[in-house]
Amino acid sequence: MTTDVSTSQPLDDRRRGEVFTYVGFDLDPERNRVVCHYRLDDRDFREEITFPGGGDWTHPAVAEAARLLFLLAGVSYYKAGAPPVIDLGSTAVTATERAFLRGYHLDGLGEFAHRNGLDLTDLQIVGPELVRTAPTAYDPAPGRPLIPFGGGIDSIVTVELLRPNVDAPALFVVNRPGDRFAAIEEPAAVTGLPVVRAERLIDEQVLRSRELGFLNGHVPVTGIISAIALVAAVLEGRDAVVMSNEWSASSATLVVDGRAINHQYSKSEEFEAAFRGVVAEALGGRPEYFSLLRPFSELWIAGRFAEHPEYLDHFRSCNRAFHIDRSLRLDHWCGHCDKCSFIDLILAPFVPEEVLRRVFRGAEPLANPGLLETFRKLLALTPDAKPWECVGDEVESRVAARLAADRADRQGNAVLATLVAESAGSADPPPDDLLRPLSAHHVPERYAPDTLLV
Repeated sequence: MTTDVSTSQPLDDRRRGEVFTYVGFDLDPERNRVVCHYRLDDRDFREEITFPGGGDWTHPAVAEAARLLFLLAGVSYYKAGAPPVIDLGSTAVTATERAFLRGYHLDGLGEFAHRNGLDLTDLQIVGPELVRTAPTAYDPAPGRPLIPFGGGIDSIVTVELLRPNVDAPALFVVNRPGDRFAAIEEPAAVTGLPVVRAERLIDEQVLRSRELGFLNGHVPVTGIISAIALVAAVLEGRDAVVMSNEWSASSATLVVDGRAINHQYSKSEEFEAAFRGVVAEALGGRPEYFSLLRPFSELWIAGRFAEHPEYLDHFRSCNRAFHIDRSLRLDHWCGHCDKCSFIDLILAPFVPEEVLRRVFRGAEPLANPGLLETFRKLLALTPDAKPWECVGDEVESRVAARLAADRADRQGNAVLATLVAESAGSADPPPDDLLRPLSAHHVPERYAPDTLLV
């Protein structure tokens, strides 16, 4: 259970700006790109999102999807000063969209605000009201989903669950122009599916945040990627954007003064439902937007992933594999971060020890007693907060530790033995309860795996 704590640092609004303005966006079909313009007080920002594969830029749904992208991408620049007023300029929004944007900024920047000692609850969003008489018509052929793909176990399991049910799936990958991550490209090649790409060129001022005195911190990047994927799907005439966000992505990382703060907010069911509402109003619910893994625990996902050993030597979720600075980017698991430790732990009940030692090139986290404190945090056995990371719920971690410790090839593992002993008093559910659907979901029947149809 997530601990409720009081604010541990004084609020300091002195660095906040005054007004953030949505200046406008342009479609540039000749260059297959959307160009977004923003302003923070007297400083201008420009972002370009290019879709190298092109598509039908004349379809009215493209402009509507691009408008949503413009609205969601702005958060990367808003955070530079996090002012109390967002001015939408000439961009009209519906009441639904205005409410969505306020929640997107308050909850999507919850971690950012907490760690910067800011209170953003005074946020006002001003600008023209859009009264919509009907959504923009978009009626794609079924069975052509776009799957945002990060190369980790979640998106790999989504691919393999969809294979039997669809005719023409494709992966979707967003990179900086001219850059590709081996940690994505290698498992993508194993899938054998075509890759639809987008290139996101962030204003370089944001990359100089410290130098320029901007506020800095985590943004709801999955929300931005979702909006980019929506544009790509419409350009390609695809009927769905299928995410890979699991049940525990909705769990709070921390509760402060009764308010949930979730590092994974834009992967949560709350965000998914709200964004679906916006897409339904703007585009009639097409492309369909949903997470195929929403009802499932990370434990269930790990078990399904283990059924596909062809990926074991190619997937990587370690953040060091995605470093912007190529000189610091690793071509292997670092073996000691929160993400490496969680992935090792959640796979340990299903994958032989010798295989995981090979995956981690001899630096398997569970074989390292020096990482005991890292595992204690994952299992919520210390008073410290859950890591600000995309890791599973503490209940999943404790159950995974018990299951792994019961394996014959893990007998004598000091880390697991300690974790099981220290968590003996936890009132966790039996493993079978985590190996079945756990929650409501938005998966349409035509895309539902057999597990959801029983």
